[in-house]
Amino acid sequence: MARLYVLLFLAQIVLAVCALISCLSAEEGDIRALPRVAWVLIILFFPLVGSIAWFVAGRDRGAAATRTAWPVGNGFAERKRRRVAPDDDPEFLRSIEERTRHQDEELFRRWEDDLRRREDDLRRREGDPPREEKSPDA
Repeated sequence: MARLYVLLFLAQIVLAVCALISCLSAEEGDIRALPRVAWVLIILFFPLVGSIAWFVAGRDRGAAATRTAWPVGNGFAERKRRRVAPDDDPEFLRSIEERTRHQDEELFRRWEDDLRRREDDLRRREGDPPREEKSPDA
């Protein structure tokens, strides 16, 4: 008989802990009848009755039913656009590659212009005529 009392006492404690967790994690709009503090005090001072009262009258069952841990659907993966890390997003990687290519082309163009200018300066110092520019079309 003592084992039965211990088992019922443990069940009461587990129920009270579950009710406290449920009460403390509930959204403010999902709590009915009393403020959250009152529900916590009722559950703590009257564990069996308070826990049952919380699950029956304290929380809004409609709001809890709409939020489930698993997505509700027909079993097929839904085609929603989910956020992707930048290093996994093909559009982002493509934009970086394109921007890098443009930056490299600009850098090489400036280096070539600088190299031509320096070569022309050296030729002028030595008395040679400057090199004729070839058009890019030729």
